[in-house]
Formats: sequence, C-alpha cells, structure tokens
Amino acid sequence: MQSFFDPAILFFVFGILAGSLKSNLEIPPQISRFLSLYLLMALGLKGGFALAQTGLTSDVLISLGAALGMAVLVPVLGYLLLRRFLTGFDAAAIAATYGSVSAVTFITAVQYLDQHGIDYGGHMAAAMALMESPAIVLAVVLANHARQQSSAADGAGASVASPPLKHILHEALTDGAQLLLLGAMLIGVLTGESGQAAMKPFSVDLFKGMLAFFLLDMGLLAARNMGKLRGQSAWLLVYAIAGPLVHAGIALALGTWLGMSVGNVALLMVLAASASYIAVPAVIRHAIPEANPSLYFGMSLGLTFPFNILVGIPLYVLIAQRLG
Repeated sequence: MQSFFDPAILFFVFGILAGSLKSNLEIPPQISRFLSLYLLMALGLKGGFALAQTGLTSDVLISLGAALGMAVLVPVLGYLLLRRFLTGFDAAAIAATYGSVSAVTFITAVQYLDQHGIDYGGHMAAAMALMESPAIVLAVVLANHARQQSSAADGAGASVASPPLKHILHEALTDGAQLLLLGAMLIGVLTGESGQAAMKPFSVDLFKGMLAFFLLDMGLLAARNMGKLRGQSAWLLVYAIAGPLVHAGIALALGTWLGMSVGNVALLMVLAASASYIAVPAVIRHAIPEANPSLYFGMSLGLTFPFNILVGIPLYVLIAQRLG
C-alpha cells in the first residue's frame, strides 16, 4: 500500500478519475510529447552514467541477451495463442503490441526501485530499447504471411497493399524516442561523473515531478480508451491481464536461471509484462491496416497499462525479491 500513495501514482489515479468523469482537464499534446522525451532523456543519461562506472561486463551482456530473447519469445507465443480466436492480422497486431515495451511503465518501475533502495543496472535502459523493435518486425512478417494465405484463398481477389518491409523496418529502428534514449545513454557513458554532476538538476531533481505530470496525462488517456473495450471478447480482456502475468513469469524464470540481480530481474519482468501504446500502434496502423486499432490500442492503454502501474510493478518487484 505504501507504493500506492506515491505522489506520481496518485496523480495517475487522479487522471483516471478525472477522465472517467468526462472532465475537460487535458494536457496539450505538445506538452505531453515534451514530458515523454524528457523522461526518456533523463533515463538514458542515468543508464549511461551507470555504465560509465561499471563498463561492459558479463552481467550486462547476459541481461541484454535475456531481453532480446524475451522480445522474440513473447510475440511468438502471443500470436500462436491469439490466432485461435482472432484473424491473423489482429493476432499479429496484438502480439506486436504486447511483445514490445512501454517506456513509461519501465520508468515508473525504475522510480519504484529507487524509492525502495533496490539496486539495478543502468544498462537495463538499453535492454528496453533493444526490446522495442523485434516484435514489430515479427508482426510485419506474420501479417504478410496472413495476406498470402488470404490471397490464395480468394484466388484472384485483390488484397490490401502493405507498405514495403524496408520502410517499416526503417520506421521501427529509427523511432525518435528510441534514438533519444540511446543517444542520451551514449552521452552519459562519454561524460561520466562530470556529466552526472552537471546534469543532476535536470535529470534527477526534476524527474519525480515530471513523471507525476506525465502519469496524470496517462491516467486521462487511459480512462478515455477504456470505452474501446466494451463489447470485446472476454478472452481479450483476460489476455490483457493474464498475458502480462505469464510473460513476467517467464522473465522471472529466465532471469533467475541466468543469475541476474533482483533489481534487474524485476525490470526484466516489467519489460516483458508491459505493452506498447505509442511506438508500436503508430507503426502497426500503417503496416497492418487490416487490424482493428481499438483492439490493440484499447487493450494496452485501457487495461494493461493501468494494471501494471497500480498492481503489476509492486507485484513483480515483490516476487523478484522473494525468489531472489
């Protein structure tokens, strides 16, 4: 309960309540975009400063390898399950959404670990960046396979044209937010302690307030997207909660087997359990136009994101501590 009364979390809850009451409270899109970029920049700097102190150790490589493995495993498992009761296009889109990661969920988890004095590696920010794109690539491949099957079944019937794979890969791998995170991390590595001291007022002192402001906006957005879940299959609602729990369990088993620290295992669980609601939906909307956006966007932002922020993060950390 102590974590629930964290100011940033309470602002998120307040945003959900205000959005549910149809309040006209809103954060201008430009401000919201700035807050998102600020948080990623601050996180990247923090990770870079930590890497400057530790260097590229075996623990770093193991964590990055585990993250990459989860980035491939989660969307594959999700697609195989979802394909049983959805079209190939919707299954691929949702699998990509849940196979990728939520930067805000990860940042909130980092803040939670800091608040509770649990050590973790700054390189986990690089793990987050590494996990963002593989699911998109897999989704595009699966969607193209579904189009081929549809064309074969329809004979000479016309199929929906999709953007070239090269264009999709470029968009996925050069996303501005992701590049900012990696660039800030590189700057943190290059500047080390002197850079950390210089940037402390910006990347540390302001961080908590900026996160609270951004979570207020996310609460408003989540409340306004919960309505998209009405009338959807109960199985999708179950997947939006049970799927992340299963993914976190797999990450826990993998991280524990690899001997990762408690903090790193907890963050790997958070990353595996999170779902993208910004980068992936933006790409998928163009890459898989046949998919229904209200499914993958409504599920990730309307249900999975609030669950992880309010319940998931404390739960994953507690389990990692108990089994660690």
